[in-house]
Amino acid sequence: MVGDEDLLRPPEREMKPYPPKVITLVSGEKLLIRQAEREEVPKLLDAVRPLTTVAKDYYDIVASRVYAELLGWYRYRVRDEYCLVGLIDGEIVGIVNGRIVDDKTGMSYHTMALKRGLRVGAHLFPAKMEYHFMMDQEEVLVVAESPIGFRRWMEELRLEPKNEVHHELGGVDSWVLTKENFETFMKPEKLFGERPVPDEIIEANKEIIVPPPEEIRRRVTGEG
Repeated sequence: MVGDEDLLRPPEREMKPYPPKVITLVSGEKLLIRQAEREEVPKLLDAVRPLTTVAKDYYDIVASRVYAELLGWYRYRVRDEYCLVGLIDGEIVGIVNGRIVDDKTGMSYHTMALKRGLRVGAHLFPAKMEYHFMMDQEEVLVVAESPIGFRRWMEELRLEPKNEVHHELGGVDSWVLTKENFETFMKPEKLFGERPVPDEIIEANKEIIVPPPEEIRRRVTGEG
């Protein structure tokens, strides 16, 4: 007999793991980008929660949606979601997530920097796109929820409008990053990082460290 929980959970496809990579930032710090595991979601929620009331640059709506998306993944209420995290010496400094729609199409959800001034988001977004094309997808649907997001993703990265294709986040029609755009522009100009990652860096970022809530807010707003 099928239990109630089994009826509520969507089927899950087997997704290729994202190979971690390390990027040396302008500050000299080592940013590790790796895949987050489902059991790490409670720590990610702790990192996101303080930003759900920060109106600056629309962090409130982005953080609230990221919180719900991660919780949906944790509770098995969304199909084929993934999350990548940016870590410096174990401290979380950024989160990106999305999901697989079908074999050809990916859905980008959000890119959120938890420490501004290091261009963490500028590294995490291309890493997220890299992951989709590692899984042999042909395009990724993207929308923005802030003017800075629109300038950074749609304009700087030369995304193409996908008229009348609505994104799951609602609002305007989708924009799309095609595999051709990724290979000819984003990959050579925007995608950075080295593999394999030295063992000591992997070990230093094995456990996610979440700064205190007031520190997370300060790193985003510059206040306090």
